[in-house]
Amino acid sequence: QVQLVESGGGLVQAGGSLRLSCAASGSITAIYDMAWYRQAPGKQRELVARIPTSGDTNYADSVKGRFTISGDNAKKTVYLQMNALKPEDTAVYYCNALITTWGSGPSDYWGQGTQVTVSS
Repeated sequence: QVQLVESGGGLVQAGGSLRLSCAASGSITAIYDMAWYRQAPGKQRELVARIPTSGDTNYADSVKGRFTISGDNAKKTVYLQMNALKPEDTAVYYCNALITTWGSGPSDYWGQGTQVTVSS
């Protein structure tokens, strides 16, 4: 079984920073893309940032220049550094990864979500 466990959410004032972490564990043979999504109340889940195994990272236009996604392959962990936070960044943030396990092809996995609240 594969688990993605997020941490680092919380309450912060506008202009502040938070760093989210997502650690993958289980019978993992390979990790391809890792990404962060978010879902605000009443809105659809949207891609925030993605880091592929190879290739360039990409970001939603709304977070470019403020958020940075990075990964540590040895720790099977992806991070999201969020700076200059705005109230509109308030959402539940979800980690997502494309992972292969023993005897299984690539499958999509999701974390349980971590709440980020930015006060004005």
